[in-house]
Amino acid sequence: MHPTYFPDIISFAHLAQQEVVWEVQDHYQKQTYRNRTYIATDQGRQMLNIPIKHVGGSQGRQDYRSVKLENSYPWQRQHWRGIQTAYRTSPFFEFYEDELLPLFKNEFTYLMELNLETARVLCECLQLDFPEHKTTRWESDPEGVVDGRRLVNAKAEYIVTIPEYRQVFMDRHGFLQNLSTLDLLFNLGPEAPAYLDQLNLKTGDA
Repeated sequence: MHPTYFPDIISFAHLAQQEVVWEVQDHYQKQTYRNRTYIATDQGRQMLNIPIKHVGGSQGRQDYRSVKLENSYPWQRQHWRGIQTAYRTSPFFEFYEDELLPLFKNEFTYLMELNLETARVLCECLQLDFPEHKTTRWESDPEGVVDGRRLVNAKAEYIVTIPEYRQVFMDRHGFLQNLSTLDLLFNLGPEAPAYLDQLNLKTGDA
């Protein structure tokens, strides 16, 4: 699996149910969850997008692990304010906010570094083991494993039934599918790991 920004529920269900190896030898691609995630707000589904420093011209495509964050723009402050506004009335926001706040206060240089840390902190909140294994070379068609790298595609559709759980603005927008695992954490709290473990994932879903 690719490290993504506060991974979505389907991705985290794979992490909860299976042994995961992080893909760290790929090229960076746009329109993916590498630098975005989605939360539920009073306006509906909202994207949190991380600005990055693009390399172009003669340098060609960037390795994902070398992509740097554009920290001259106050994206961390904006993202944290957005999360606070969206979830401050959720049942478990105050329970977890102290664990999450350093992700928005500490400055990170590389996108992959940040993404791995968001997954690590979510694992700590959910009391799940964080996957430590990483790829050592690029393989277009790895054998003997489930290839979960397509989960990074923000435009892909996955046939996975996500049972409804109570969301803050559900009365306005109905149930919003497959948001960031933050949404699950703030709304279900200690019940979230059992929810992830019970999602019906099939090998083909990844």
